[in-house]
Amino acid sequence: MAETQGSRPPAGTPPPQSPAYAQDLSRSLGLRENMFITLSAVTPASSVFIIMPSVISGLGGAAALAFALAAVAGMLMAFCYAELSSAFPITGGEYAFAARTLGRATGFALFALALLAGVLTVAVIALGTGDYLGVVWDSLGGKETGLAVIAVASLVSVLGIRTNAWVTGVFLAVELAAIAVLVWLGLVDVEQPISTLWTPHALGEDGVLVGASAGLVSSFAASALFAYNGYGTSVYYAEETRQVSSIGRIVMWSLGITVVAECLPLVAVLLGTPSTSALMAAPSPMNYFLLERGGDTVNTVVSLGIAIAIVNAVIAIMLQIGRLVYSSARDRAWPDVVGRPLAAVHPRLRTPIAATLSMGAAAIVVAWLVPLDKLILATGANLVLLYIFVAVAALYGRISGATAHATYRMPAWPWVPVAAIGVMTYVLYESIDADWRPAGIAVAMVAAGYLYYYAYLYPRREHRWTMPDAVRDTTE
Repeated sequence: MAETQGSRPPAGTPPPQSPAYAQDLSRSLGLRENMFITLSAVTPASSVFIIMPSVISGLGGAAALAFALAAVAGMLMAFCYAELSSAFPITGGEYAFAARTLGRATGFALFALALLAGVLTVAVIALGTGDYLGVVWDSLGGKETGLAVIAVASLVSVLGIRTNAWVTGVFLAVELAAIAVLVWLGLVDVEQPISTLWTPHALGEDGVLVGASAGLVSSFAASALFAYNGYGTSVYYAEETRQVSSIGRIVMWSLGITVVAECLPLVAVLLGTPSTSALMAAPSPMNYFLLERGGDTVNTVVSLGIAIAIVNAVIAIMLQIGRLVYSSARDRAWPDVVGRPLAAVHPRLRTPIAATLSMGAAAIVVAWLVPLDKLILATGANLVLLYIFVAVAALYGRISGATAHATYRMPAWPWVPVAAIGVMTYVLYESIDADWRPAGIAVAMVAAGYLYYYAYLYPRREHRWTMPDAVRDTTE
């Protein structure tokens, strides 16, 4: 259907002159429920079993030092997210920050980057489910298991937001129980000296440990940074959270809990392993540790817990990207024939069903057609570039006064966002130095976002992508 002047905006979208969005989503989450979903998107157990092993293999005991450095960098970014989230508690997340501080064009470019990252992340995480369910049942070890996980998670995520909060909360408890097993097995019988935690090693010839440089620790800290990602997703549920002025606290608490939930098992494994060299040389360091300290049964039970953690993460990220697409349609980013159904909210469930299911379908197609190694390559630099935009928005937002009304104010501004920009630029440089293709894909997506904005949205800027104020929270 061709768009005509005076055409009706998508359902739930206020006219351009409206000062604020309408409250179409259900504001039924407390701060605790928001945190359940946020921590599920972080998925600490998946980070422990998927990201952490590569750092252990590269650094040995000094993996703890790399994760500590990454936690400092994560804290810088969390401060930026907390201030921006409290200034703009809008379902669109990062693009809502950027559009209101750095300009509408940059906002859409960041939307494109976040959309790509969301779909690819769902595909990558879901395809890992079979690796852990295959330990329990051999027949569940294939790609089809990952596709089924995306389909089921998509259906679950269209249920009411409060239902999803409790589903993810229960799964999160199982996930943390799996982590607790690692902690107990490691700390009940410590075998390595405490100095292991700050002494970098690499595997030399014949599996002998040799010293490693501080530069190697820095490079692996960049990898560790990805393990903490997700604490900023709480803003995607801001329009469904009561007392939303506290959203900044949710961001900071989510990061703090994540750091503890990931660093405790790391320290336990590093100190409790029978052999650091054997741990580093193992194809799967965590499975080696579980088998050595707990046996086959414990390894099987924990593997099942990790599979549940992955399913939980897929549900949480589907909730996030469904709301991302819904928000873009509400902002009239698309022709009406596409935008109207994507901006629709189910009258009883109060969730964006079409937007969520469309993203589930996209993730299934991507996971089915694109090899896993290509998916991992494509996601490599998305997060770093996204972080740079967020840090710049936090810096410029105060300079321009756009964030003057924020209910959370980061300490040590402007040094916090400046330091965050510096750290993330270094990480991006390291990424490009290792392989330019991930950064090239991320930059290409940003460029595509700018191109779409100037080709379609800018000529219609009076009625599209107008960026109204946040929904007013009447619960405060």
